Order: sequence, then structure tokens, then C-alpha cells
Amino acid sequence: MNIVCLDLEGVLVPEIWIAFSKESGIPELKLTTRDEPDYDKLMNYRIKILKEHGLGLKEIQDTIRKIEPMEGAKEFLDELRRLGQVIIISDTFTQFAAPLMEKLGYPTIFCNELVVADNGEVTGFKMRCEKSKLTTVRALQSMGFETIASGDSFNDLAMIQASKAGFLFRSTEQIKKDYPQFPAFETYDELLEAIKGAM
Repeated sequence: MNIVCLDLEGVLVPEIWIAFSKESGIPELKLTTRDEPDYDKLMNYRIKILKEHGLGLKEIQDTIRKIEPMEGAKEFLDELRRLGQVIIISDTFTQFAAPLMEKLGYPTIFCNELVVADNGEVTGFKMRCEKSKLTTVRALQSMGFETIASGDSFNDLAMIQASKAGFLFRSTEQIKKDYPQFPAFETYDELLEAIKGAM
């Protein structure tokens, strides 16, 4: 049995931190996993910037409520879910994901947790497990599932590589150049056909 494992940001919805960077007027917050492969380093940097500017969870959630899925994303996801099981495996946080999951029709998502003080300050984060995307794919495989994976960033490469089929979607030119072994697509129709072909 196949399980399709998808990244969230950059694949189904716009990048949350880029949207918040624009909304807050803080350009340093636009860095994503496309720019920084070390997720711990990236998150600690973000938390430091939030603290410096006196911004907390509420301000980020206010921005997230305005974010809409990418055009065609829900239809793509609905079609995939008709074909079989789909899990979104994301390095985002439950506190960010909830309003987006509603707009996508409540798909299954595995993500992480922010540590938030009573005053709303983001003080840290808890990863669900180490190397969460790769670990999740390996765990599914250990239960007898075959995985097909797609994502756009550095942190997706391990799960793409470990799957029986893996695809880049709307990735950077640099990642596409560095990983030519992974087919790269720009439209949901192309990605859907590739996933169907791998099933």
C-alpha cells in the first residue's frame, strides 16, 4: 500500500515566515529551509528576531489566518486523497497549521510544537522526533507501507531520497541543479501524474 508524503509550505500553502516577514516589515524573517538547511539554527534565529521586536504567537497567527492555499492546492490534495492515503509531513507547528488545515479540508498532518509562554512569547520549539521527515517515512516503511514523497526544500530531500519515488515541486534552481536525480515539477497536474505513475 502506498502513502503519499507531502511537504506543506511551498507545496500546498505559501511560506508562513515569508508572509509574516512581509506583514511585520522584518526582512530577516523571510529566511526559510530553502535558504538554511539547519532547521534548529533557523528556528533559534527566528525566535531571537521575534523577541527583539516584541512579537509573539498571536501576531504570527493573525498573519496565518490571512493565508490561503496555493491556487489548485486543495483540488490536487482532494484528488490525491481519492487515490489513497496522504500525510502532510511538515516542520511547521500545530499552532500554525490548524487554520490552514481547515482550508485544505482537514488532511492528516504530522508537525511540531512551539513552546509559548503565558504572555504569548515564543520561547522555544519541540520537534516531534529527530530528522522528522526521514524518520516518519522510515517508520511508515517499517509498517509495510511504500512511500512516495514530494517537497521543495533542503529538509525534504531525505524523505524524497528514502521513498520509492520522490519529486521536487516548485523548488529552487539551486536545489534542482544539485539534485538532478529527482524529477522537478511546477504544476499540480504534472505532480499528480507523476505520483499516479509511481503508485
